[in-house]
Amino acid sequence: MNRVPAALLSVFITITSPAFAAAPLPSLESLKEITTSRYADVKPVRWGEQVPGVRTRLDTKEKVIALTLDACGSGKGKGVDSRLLDFLIDQQIPATLFINGRWIDANPGLFRQLAANPLFEIANHGIRHKPASINGRSIYGIAGTQNVAEVVEEIELNARKIEAISGVRPKLYRSGTAYYDEIAVQISQGLGHEVAGYSLLGDAGATWSAAQVKTALLKAVSGDIALLHMNHPEAGTGAGIIAAVPELQRRGFRFVRMSDYPLK
Repeated sequence: MNRVPAALLSVFITITSPAFAAAPLPSLESLKEITTSRYADVKPVRWGEQVPGVRTRLDTKEKVIALTLDACGSGKGKGVDSRLLDFLIDQQIPATLFINGRWIDANPGLFRQLAANPLFEIANHGIRHKPASINGRSIYGIAGTQNVAEVVEEIELNARKIEAISGVRPKLYRSGTAYYDEIAVQISQGLGHEVAGYSLLGDAGATWSAAQVKTALLKAVSGDIALLHMNHPEAGTGAGIIAAVPELQRRGFRFVRMSDYPLK
């Protein structure tokens, strides 16, 4: 039976006993209703990539980098950079994969393989790849979630989808476009997800050339979280990563998953 993590329970009850940790997962409708009630009179004042609560770095001084690879699942974003994934597996380079529900639907067999590989951490990139807003804010021409209930749906539907296939509920969430208001961040935390930002822009939405990606990655410092993509094989992302990784290793960097270290 699915269990509710403590952070999820905090959305709708005050935890006064360890017995609550064994409570069954509530229905989506009841979760939306309770969360909507909790934030009924709240208006967001922040909007961006680094609003309060977004974690942008690994909390360590060790010479480590977290590669995070988004799979967005849009009409033109359901592809697979097989060369990049094969490289990571061959070289045993860990990464955190932020997977959108539509990408899972387009690549079910591959998703199962990636989820079963301990090299990779599967994280939540939403069910429809929407910016996370409680009042319909948009960015880059992409409409955000329209209200609290839709934020819950965006996060929770994909969390349950990932868990149903992999057996593991994700603990990290990155919205479509990585934009949030601060209330959406609080909702994500209440649903048991830390909100994963970044400190190093790696490919500008899979628009950069391989040379630009390599140059960006070679600027890494200890504790960086690099934002990249794995769903655009036609882009320069994969080649740029493949070129940068050996040089970063020569400089003494190790590659880790986001959950391997505390976040800040």
